[in-house]
Amino acid sequence: MREYEAVFEIDSKGDSYAVRRVLEQVYDTIREESRSVREGSDDASALLEEFKTLRDAARDPAEGKLTITYKQYDDEVDD
Repeated sequence: MREYEAVFEIDSKGDSYAVRRVLEQVYDTIREESRSVREGSDDASALLEEFKTLRDAARDPAEGKLTITYKQYDDEVDD
């Protein structure tokens, strides 16, 4: 398994705005994907709720850190 990590330090309003936009875009993408592929499934609803929480938390400008971790498993994805 390979693991990649990106860390965003938020220490200005500009940084806060950028992170907010990233999280809004991710939430919108997951919402649309859930509608077209996994509509109504429990795992899609839980995932969407988790990203909604992140998106909402980023709405108020504040200092902090956003860490994104991507784990790539050796198994291939089925079509």
